[in-house]
Amino acid sequence: MKTRDIARFALLTALAMVLSWVESLVPLSVTVPGVKLGLTNLVVLFALYRMGTRAAWCLSLVRVLLVSFTFGNAFSLWYSLAGAILSLLVMMALKATGKFSVTGVSVAGAVCHNLGQILVAMAVLRSTAVAFYYPALVLSGTIAGVCIGLAGGVLVRRIRI
Repeated sequence: MKTRDIARFALLTALAMVLSWVESLVPLSVTVPGVKLGLTNLVVLFALYRMGTRAAWCLSLVRVLLVSFTFGNAFSLWYSLAGAILSLLVMMALKATGKFSVTGVSVAGAVCHNLGQILVAMAVLRSTAVAFYYPALVLSGTIAGVCIGLAGGVLVRRIRI
């Protein structure tokens, strides 16, 4: 890996950390647990389109680990990890088809991130009752995914790294 690539990766990791912190200051999950803006997905989405799948994987996993150790706990690590893995797998698959816009990829990633978290919650709680929250999370994930996807599309078009 070149020094320039390491610097880019470090910069994107730092940006993801800052956006995660900013996101933690906005209390959206008052009515439905798990509702978030998805700001850090902007960085992962950008990395996926500008640096490739390997960089997006590394960035996503490093971000999850650092954010969980810094701002979260063991439970948040598992929820975030499940969401990040499922989200990135789906985003990579959709991007690879060439049939989806950045916004479409982002929406699918957001909804699948929520699905990953619901699946972990069902396993941890040994109950399917938490699936009741999923429709609200699909709605909030779709809205956040569109916003992040539109912003990500602009960044992908305008920033060459």
